[in-house]
Order: sequence, then structure tokens, then C-alpha cells
Amino acid sequence: MGPIVHTQVDSYWWRGHSYYDLWWRGTWEKEGGGCTLNHAVHHIDIFRWMNGMPSEITSVMSNVAHDNAEVEDISIAIGRYDNGSLAQITSSVVHHGEEQQLIFQGKKARVSVPWKLTASKSLENGFPEKDEELEEEIQKVYDSQSPLQYEGHTGQIDDILSAVEGKKDVLVDGYEGRETLELITAIFQSASLGEKVKLPLEKNSPFYTTEKILKNATYFYEKGASIENFETNEITTGGKYE
Repeated sequence: MGPIVHTQVDSYWWRGHSYYDLWWRGTWEKEGGGCTLNHAVHHIDIFRWMNGMPSEITSVMSNVAHDNAEVEDISIAIGRYDNGSLAQITSSVVHHGEEQQLIFQGKKARVSVPWKLTASKSLENGFPEKDEELEEEIQKVYDSQSPLQYEGHTGQIDDILSAVEGKKDVLVDGYEGRETLELITAIFQSASLGEKVKLPLEKNSPFYTTEKILKNATYFYEKGASIENFETNEITTGGKYE
């Protein structure tokens, strides 16, 4: 598919107003941020694992539907790589339908989760025509992948236990987790201070520690309602990836 020229991360969730009534939700101190950290973290983690860390972040964030929370309920970030490639990352709990996707646009073809494959080649005048040969080649690679033995939490636990037993190195170590948090922190810093943020973050960053985040983050509303728990606690997991 060639080098990646653009990546799109749509971490679309929807949560009602009462979601942030729970005592620990919706505060910078207890939750550490809003949807960017607590919902989109999964998609951002996969994106960073696939694409690597961008060299700079520019972002905006807002709270458009939850005036009982200090934190953001939507953020949009643009990441830039040294080779000029761009990535757009949308984190949200205001999207009805929760259609979630990661799209990787290569120079020659596009693939995404949920799985979709499109390849184009140029006509003489620069307009596209379908590259069926390349699509078939990439589809064969996709179809040849062996099914995972375990998925979800079971797969994560198996990976850790296998590493403890010395069978393999752990797939996701502390450094991997730290980079994902660093990327999210850069989104918060850029949106709160209205500035472009270079990565990696230096120790003099105004968002480098929890104390600095609490001091410099944007507080959209004062935390209002505070309940101990909900009578019903059904949890849905968002978009489907079949």
C-alpha cells in the first residue's frame, strides 16, 4: 500500500448527561481528563502502535453536551510526522451511533478497521481508476492471516502470562503505555494552551506532571451532581468491527 500519507482515527462514543453524575467522573483530579483519555485511549493506542508517534500535535477540545463535567466531551487533534504525513484524531462522547474506525491511507491503497480495502491508480489526466490487481494482492495478505487464539482481555492476560513463563516478550510494555499517555497529554496541552506541541514532551512541559495538568488544564464547567452509583450499570462497548 506504500508509505502512509494520512491516518484517520474516529473514536466516536455517546454518553448521556447523567453519565458524569457519578462522583469520580468528569473531573481532572479523579478521571485525568474526558473522552480523549477515557474512551479514545483504546483507538489512540492502536493508532500509535501502528503509525508511531507524530513529531507534533495541534488540537482543540470542547464540552458541548455535559455541563456537569469539568472535562472535554469532544476533541479533535492533528498530528504531523517528520515525513509530512498527517493524522487526524477525533475523540467524542457526543456521536450518536458510535461508528468507530481507523483508516490508513497509503500512497497506493487504503485499508481500515472495520476492514475495507480500496486501491487506485492514476489515469493519464491524474484522475483515479480502480487498481484491481493491487486490491487482490493486499486482500490475499489479509486473508492469509491466522486467526488469533485469544482475543480481548483473554488475549492480554495470555500475553502477560506467556511472558512471565519466559515464552515470549510481552507485547505491550510500560514504555508503550507511556507513549500513548504522552500523546494524549500533548493533545490536552495543545487544546488548553492554544499552541502547537512538539513531541516527545520535555520535563519543562506545563502538562508533564499531574500537578501541572490540574493547574493548566481547561475547566469547562464546575462538577455539579455527585452520586455514589447508578441503580443500573449496563455497559455497551461502542462500534462493531465485523
